[in-house]
Amino acid sequence: MIFESLSDKLQSTLGKIRGKGKVSEKDVDEAMREVKLALLEADVNFKVVKNFIKTVKGRCIGSEVMESLTPGQQVVKIVNEELSNLMGTKEEKIQFSSQPPTVILMCGLQGAGKTTTVGKLARLLKKDNKRPLLVACDVYRPAAIKQLQVVGDSVDVPVFQMGDKISPVDISKAALEHAKKNHNDVVLIDTAGRLHIDDELMEELKNIASEVNPNEILLVLDAMTGQDAVTVAKTFDETLQLTGVVLTKLDGDARGGAALSIRGVTDTPIKFIATGEKMDQLEVFHPDRMSSRILGMGDVLSLIERAQEAVDEKKALELEQKLRTQSFTFDDFLDQMEQMKNMGPLEELIGMIPGMNNKMLKNISIDEKGFGRVEAIIKSMTPDERAKPEIINSSRRRRIAEGSGTNVHEVNKILKQFKELRKMMKQLGNMEKNMKRGRMKFPFPF
Repeated sequence: MIFESLSDKLQSTLGKIRGKGKVSEKDVDEAMREVKLALLEADVNFKVVKNFIKTVKGRCIGSEVMESLTPGQQVVKIVNEELSNLMGTKEEKIQFSSQPPTVILMCGLQGAGKTTTVGKLARLLKKDNKRPLLVACDVYRPAAIKQLQVVGDSVDVPVFQMGDKISPVDISKAALEHAKKNHNDVVLIDTAGRLHIDDELMEELKNIASEVNPNEILLVLDAMTGQDAVTVAKTFDETLQLTGVVLTKLDGDARGGAALSIRGVTDTPIKFIATGEKMDQLEVFHPDRMSSRILGMGDVLSLIERAQEAVDEKKALELEQKLRTQSFTFDDFLDQMEQMKNMGPLEELIGMIPGMNNKMLKNISIDEKGFGRVEAIIKSMTPDERAKPEIINSSRRRRIAEGSGTNVHEVNKILKQFKELRKMMKQLGNMEKNMKRGRMKFPFPF
């Protein structure tokens, strides 16, 4: 889980001060000492931590807290605001050119996930009705061009390549002309990486940038490299004047020090974060939302956005009608499960709910494999059985259990839960009808 260890420590520290009716300077000192240790253990840059603590402490021992009616809550609010400021306050969007195509130069070291990120970003841009073109400029790494073509196919985005015998600068120039002729409004240039920064790599990137004059230069960084990622960002920024950073493998780094240090050290915004290997696991980075999640305050806006993206509006309206008429079937149930899965891992979704801190999450057993068993049971039913589960007798239950690789007990459990769900929907439907007819009486004698 992203920022898990840091989140645990900060939530524990601030939990002690949150409910206090009176906060002294000593209380603030003790809390800041623990916050400082938590940030350093999370591999946050020392200078960044020092400035952060100084700012937070200055605000906490001023009238903003001391004269507040809820000083403990005010301390938490200040930490939340400054944590957000540390990462950039608000999201930074891609600057599109007024004269298409917009050119985005992607750079980074080998192993950071640059080529995959190019594909993920192209997928995001397509959702915004853009027509991206991927450009294969890594002519050194074996199979790099083929990898980009596979990535392009997976997101249905064309790839421009001229083989590995032409210079990356010439490929970039030709790609730009190709994009103009074919009405591609965004050009994503996938450049070569190295195992470490060297003069040859930097010179090539400078030459490409000089030739195509990119609107964005995005550095792809592996979050798991911690402080090394910050050093890499600083070097690339000094040479290329970066416009943004894409942090990958953030799901594998429980500390998150790179995300909290980059803006403070390089003044370069984090524009996107990758939270998994799948092509849909790249999202715009929202510093304020991430800060809230770290402190266990949830992230309702991201939750809503994921729901809007995953849920088919037409199907939602059809489902509403079915619920009103009590014609909800197992096929509808299966469809809802599929849309829920598209929103992402359940643990991650629950973590976005305000008040659900890490301690609570650890006490919740989320059996994602259970979804697979339910799906197998429903898919082992005939169309008639899914529409009319009341016809499922003992022999049918045995057949369904055998077909789904489960047992009769599990089949009975699903049937019972579905029956209860339908019953509840019927009650809600009757309640709505009675309210419309004016027969609904207030249940309390006031």
